[in-house]
Amino acid sequence: MMRTLLVRGMLAGLVAGLLATLFAYFFGEPPVNAAIGIEEAGSAAHSQEHAHEAGAAAHQHGGEETLVSRGTQSTIGLFTGVAGYGIAVGGLFALAFAVLHGRIGALRPRLSAALLAAGAFVVVVLVPFLKYPANPPAVGSGETIGSRTALYFGFVGLSLLFGGVAVYAGRRLADRLGGWQGGLLGAGGYLLVMAVCAALLPVVDEVPPEFPGSTLWTFRIASLGTQLVLWTGLGLVFGALAERVLRPRVPRDAATVG
Repeated sequence: MMRTLLVRGMLAGLVAGLLATLFAYFFGEPPVNAAIGIEEAGSAAHSQEHAHEAGAAAHQHGGEETLVSRGTQSTIGLFTGVAGYGIAVGGLFALAFAVLHGRIGALRPRLSAALLAAGAFVVVVLVPFLKYPANPPAVGSGETIGSRTALYFGFVGLSLLFGGVAVYAGRRLADRLGGWQGGLLGAGGYLLVMAVCAALLPVVDEVPPEFPGSTLWTFRIASLGTQLVLWTGLGLVFGALAERVLRPRVPRDAATVG
C-alpha cells in the first residue's frame, strides 16, 4: 500500500509540476525577462565606469549564457526544474498522507489530501514567503546570497517544526474540546509562534531604490501563484488517485446480492 501511494504521489507531483510550469511560463517569465533586462542594463552602465573591474565578470557571465541559452532556461530548464521539484514533493506528500490519513479524523482520501495540501502550502510556502519573499534577478547582493538562503530555509524549518507541533496539539485538544475548537487553537498557536519568529529573525531588504515596483510585485505574485498551482494540483490529483487505492472494496457476492 505504501509503495502504491508513493508511486501515485510522484505521478501526481509530475502532473502538478506540468501545470505549474505552464503557469510559470505565461505569468512568471515576463517579469523575469524584464528583471534580466534591468540587470543587463545596470551591468552595461557599471562596465563603462569600471571597465577593468567589470571586464572579467562580464566575460564570465557571457560564458554562462553560451552554455545554457535563455530560451532553454525558460522552456526545457523551467519544466525540468519545476517537474523535478513536483515529483520530489509528491513523494514526500504521499508519505505524509500515509502517516496522517485516518489519524486526524475519519475523512475521505480526497478531503484528507486536499486539507493536507492546503496546510502544506501555508506552512511550506505562504508563511515563509510573507517573511522572505522571492526576488527576481537584479535584486539582492551576490555577497549575501549564502546568508539569505540560510535564513529562508531556517525559517521554513521552523515553520515545519511548529506546524507539526500545531497538528499534534490540535489533535489532542480536539479530543477534549471538539474538532472545531481544537483545530482553531492549533492553527492560532502556530500563527502566533511564527509571528514571533518572524519578528525576531533579521529583515532582508536589498531591493534597489530604482528597481520598478510593478516588476517586483508581478514576479512575486507569479512566484506565489506557481506554488499555489502546484500544491492545488498535487492535492486534487493525488486525492483522486488515492481514492481509488483506499476505496473500500465490496465483495463480489455482496455486490450481486445488493
